[in-house]
Amino acid sequence: MKRLPVTLALASAVALAGAGTAAAAPAAAEPAQSRSAVAFAHGTFAPYVDGATAATYDLDSVPSGARASVFSLSNGGVGTTTKLAVSGLQPDRHYGAHVHDNPCGPSGDDAGPHFQYVQDPNQPSTDPEYANPDNEVWLDFTTNSHGTGFASSHVDWSYGDRRPASVVIHEHHTSTEPGESGDAGARLACINVDL
Repeated sequence: MKRLPVTLALASAVALAGAGTAAAAPAAAEPAQSRSAVAFAHGTFAPYVDGATAATYDLDSVPSGARASVFSLSNGGVGTTTKLAVSGLQPDRHYGAHVHDNPCGPSGDDAGPHFQYVQDPNQPSTDPEYANPDNEVWLDFTTNSHGTGFASSHVDWSYGDRRPASVVIHEHHTSTEPGESGDAGARLACINVDL
């Protein structure tokens, strides 16, 4: 079987997208007017430098030269579908990944908290009512024996005036346990996406 470059594989997967489902976000005041938007970003990981699309903070887990592509389609009537494809990571390993509020910076913490459709008033958020895959965009994945991975998320809401700016790759899959819901360990790498 011929291997497709990660960007082509992501484009193929996006073309086949649209079958995801998710429960509604927690009941609360709805954020400002939603609008349609398409976003795409592709980057090669390396230690952080100003202006770079992608940065790694852990060269063992996300080595220089590893790549990521992110595609997002957000539409007020349909919701938001987000796809993440990675290559060059550690093989046969679980990673967590989430959409975050801020752009990547010199440290993983610069990306800020997870983007939440309905914001938890108590930050950092670990309450499963807010920190869950229906109120946030979770893109956990497991790499194959070649270090390639893919994740997809669909939520029933779209971005409004408040928009996220990055996808952060984390140390392990995301916890759903009360008191640690949304936690996926250390921030290993980050890719800027104009969502």
